[in-house]
Amino acid sequence: MTTTTNVAIPAPQTRAQEPARWLAFGAVAGPILFTAAWLVLGFLSPGFTIFGTQIAPYSPISAGISGLGLGPTAPFMNAAFVLNGLLLAVGVVGIFHSIRELSTVARWSCIVLLGLAPLGQIMDGIFTLESFLPHFLGAGLALGAPVLTFLVTGLLLRRVPRWRRFANRSLLGSPLTLALLVLYFATFSPTAAGAETGVGGLTERILIVEVLAWFVAMGWLAFRRQES
Repeated sequence: MTTTTNVAIPAPQTRAQEPARWLAFGAVAGPILFTAAWLVLGFLSPGFTIFGTQIAPYSPISAGISGLGLGPTAPFMNAAFVLNGLLLAVGVVGIFHSIRELSTVARWSCIVLLGLAPLGQIMDGIFTLESFLPHFLGAGLALGAPVLTFLVTGLLLRRVPRWRRFANRSLLGSPLTLALLVLYFATFSPTAAGAETGVGGLTERILIVEVLAWFVAMGWLAFRRQES
C-alpha cells in the first residue's frame, strides 16, 4: 500500500513577484518621508527670500511647501522632493508588476500615467520657486495629473477582482482631487506677498496629503497582497 503525501509548493510566479512587492513599498516610504520633511522643516524654517523679497517668519498656513526649498532649509527640502519622486516612481513600477492579471498595455499605461506625479516631484526639487515656470510645470504634474490618472487607473484596476474595491474608491479620488485642486488655486496667490497672507499653504498641504495618500494605499496593498 502506497501513501501519498501532499506537500504545498509555493508557486514560481509568487516567488518571482517578491521583488516587485518590495519595490511597491517605495510608494509608502516616499510620501511618509516627504511629509515628515515638510512638517519638521516647517517648524525650523526662519523664512526665505524670493526675488529679493524676504518672507519671515515662515507660516505653513500661508506659505507653500516649496518655500522650504529656499533659504536655510533648501538643501533638505529639495532633497526630499527628489527622493520622494524617485521612491514613488519605483513604487509605481513595483505595484503594477505585482498585478499579473493586467495586460502589458494596461500595466504600462498605469505606470506611465501615475509616473507623471513622481516626475513633477523631482522637477520641483531640481527647480525651485525662483525658477518659476519649470517649478510650476512640476507642480502641475504632481498635483494636477492625478485627476486623470486616478480615473484611468481605477477603470483598469476594476478588471482585477482583488483590486476592485480599491479601484472603485480610486474613481472617487479623481473628482476629490479636482475639487481640492480648485480650492487650492482659489486660495493661492503667485506673488511674494501671497506667501505671507491667506491660507494657500494650508490648502496646498491638504491637496498634497490627499494625492500621496492614494499612492500610499496602492503601495501598501501591493506590498501586503501576494499572488496566489
